[in-house]
Amino acid sequence: MDHRTSRAPHRIEGRPAAPGIAVGPLLRLVTAKSVARKSRSKASEQQALVDAIETSRLDLTVLAGKLKDEDAEAILAFQIALLDDENLAAPAFALIAGGEAANRAWLAAIDPEIATYDQADDPYFRARASDLRDLRDRVLRRLAGEVDQAVPSGVIVAAEDMPPSVFLATEWRDGGLVLRRGSPSSHVAILARSRGVPMIVGVDIDHLESGVDAVLDGDKGALIINPNAALRANYHRRLVEQAAARQSGSAFSGPVSTASGEQVQLMINVTGLAELKQMNPSQVDGIGLMRTEFLFQEREALPTEEEQYQVYRQMAEWAAGKPVTIRTLDAGGDKPIAGLTEAGDLNPFLGVRGVRLSLKRLDVFRVQLRALARAAVTGNLKVMIPMVTVPEELDRCRDLFRSVVGELNDQGGAAAMPPIGMMVEVPAAAIAVEDFNADFYSIGSNDLIQYVMATSRDEPQLADLARPSRAVFQLIAHVVDHARRRGREASLCGDLAGDPQQVASLLDQGLRSFSVAPGALGPVRGAISRYSGKA
Repeated sequence: MDHRTSRAPHRIEGRPAAPGIAVGPLLRLVTAKSVARKSRSKASEQQALVDAIETSRLDLTVLAGKLKDEDAEAILAFQIALLDDENLAAPAFALIAGGEAANRAWLAAIDPEIATYDQADDPYFRARASDLRDLRDRVLRRLAGEVDQAVPSGVIVAAEDMPPSVFLATEWRDGGLVLRRGSPSSHVAILARSRGVPMIVGVDIDHLESGVDAVLDGDKGALIINPNAALRANYHRRLVEQAAARQSGSAFSGPVSTASGEQVQLMINVTGLAELKQMNPSQVDGIGLMRTEFLFQEREALPTEEEQYQVYRQMAEWAAGKPVTIRTLDAGGDKPIAGLTEAGDLNPFLGVRGVRLSLKRLDVFRVQLRALARAAVTGNLKVMIPMVTVPEELDRCRDLFRSVVGELNDQGGAAAMPPIGMMVEVPAAAIAVEDFNADFYSIGSNDLIQYVMATSRDEPQLADLARPSRAVFQLIAHVVDHARRRGREASLCGDLAGDPQQVASLLDQGLRSFSVAPGALGPVRGAISRYSGKA
């Protein structure tokens, strides 16, 4: 269908990557590979590539300096590290020495690397192909003397892919993003969720043209072209509700409760300290998930005990007595860490990851446990163990924690044994949850869904299976019921908790503790307050 000549509403399905609604004109962003450049002498071509790489590096360094987001800074640091790696550009310089033009040599060197990432079995590595495309196209633009295309605010951008650096340099106020490529686990999707930018992926953009009116429904994973008056009115109403929900979330300074007055705990998921700078602890009931992977990623050496302790201590102090749940290193799967995770894992999501890796690398695990034990005396700290499958894993972690607390006390240091809980994300653990000696339970819906449904959440052809089913909700209800009977807390910290459309179903299962991304606080709080009980 040609959307320029047809005024009939047309709905295009994709996959949700970041929730929210955007209404506005469509902007088709085309990032063509530049080849419009005359070849000069070998020495001139080599210097041109050196200059383009260095300019690109400076561009990214300047952009990183403007950001106050540790996730974003880590992404750009990864790209800068790639540009600093002489092995990346070495094949291009060899081709230039053989007489090839700098731009064609750069393409020939980088495109095979991108293809390798694209074909990887691991979704994490497939998602990183976007970083290489970003670097490839940025250097090509610098070689051609081109400037980056400006993206005005208030538009819905449709593109083949979106480089992280372009996303970070864009003013997204009232806008949204539609991609053919990408996945919910890509760097751009992570950034979109943290910034409240609606985003969908897996969309056929071939017939989309700039200028047409559009609605982006990031909650349902749909793009509507030429919405009629009724559709526009409906989505404008939802936009108003969305803005009101965000405002109420930002102003939240007390407990949230259902329509019947039942109190519900609402906490946040965080990656680093930067996310807390724009928040006040009075806005939330605590930190339900603090991911520690950022401390280990994109660096040459593993973090020391003191480095980790300072971060954990500051988290606890920020919370001012409210609970802070810190997850021990969840490396592996979609979070490989150089020098730590095993590159030869045939199936990373079912391999040596989470607690399995920690118990294999006690030299690294004990350092983290010591830092956590020291931080436990500074606030209301709780420690969560990821990827627990059998009771013996949790028992061993508890024993190791006791031993490091004893060591620290013997050395005259202040240390305490915090509550030790488990991430319930493996079906075997959810089914037999009563066998585990956990002080609390945190349900990881992302992995639980894909393990129960035997479906990767990054596979577009199986998007329907990657959504929560009755089987998933039954397992959630089983865990919540067991926790209630034992007098223990059960919370849910996966993406499911941050989806306002799923809040009622989760409350129906008895769940009364949610941990969500900061951007989802308002919508989830609104959904909880409207809940009046099972229909």
